[in-house]
Amino acid sequence: MSGEVMRSVVVGITGASGALYAVRTVAALLSSGARVELVVSDFGRRLLRDELGEAASVERLSEYLSNTYGDNVRAGQLVVHSNRDVGATVASGSYSCEGMVIVPCSMKTLAGVAHGLSRTLIERAADVMLKERRTLIIVPRETPMSLPQLRNMVASAEAGALVLPAMPAFYQGPRTLDDLSDFMAGKILTALDFSHELFPPWAG
Repeated sequence: MSGEVMRSVVVGITGASGALYAVRTVAALLSSGARVELVVSDFGRRLLRDELGEAASVERLSEYLSNTYGDNVRAGQLVVHSNRDVGATVASGSYSCEGMVIVPCSMKTLAGVAHGLSRTLIERAADVMLKERRTLIIVPRETPMSLPQLRNMVASAEAGALVLPAMPAFYQGPRTLDDLSDFMAGKILTALDFSHELFPPWAG
């Protein structure tokens, strides 16, 4: 990364199931040399511990990523913000941050983004992405979905967000859960305009 400007991306992790998608996305961004501005909600913290174990807690996440995905993650920079700190850098449009992904995105957070509530740093940072016309990706996992939830997705899309549901494909012949998480992380990186080799492209 010598002489290059490090690309900065906000990653929000909330309490919807899908911790594996979240950590794979963070690892892939770091391996690409990005500065990851990480914000984890209270339920997102519980999600990491419940689904991946104490080793994946926010406080130990850097070590977990290195142990799981290799030393390539050290190519980037991980910065952790409190979800309660609505005065953090990523809460301002003047801060140079080119995109954001909320993975997984709870329906509560989706509603907050759709209606511009900005109650937490995740919601505020998402609102900044929308008002500054930057990339905002929302990765919902809930199923089935109620009509209010569907309407909140439409409202978010109308405001400029990209709704990218946690729906991994199978044409690449996945054999493990890691293969499925690679696919979702790859779709997210593509949407953020990062090159990757997380899954083979469709060859026709």
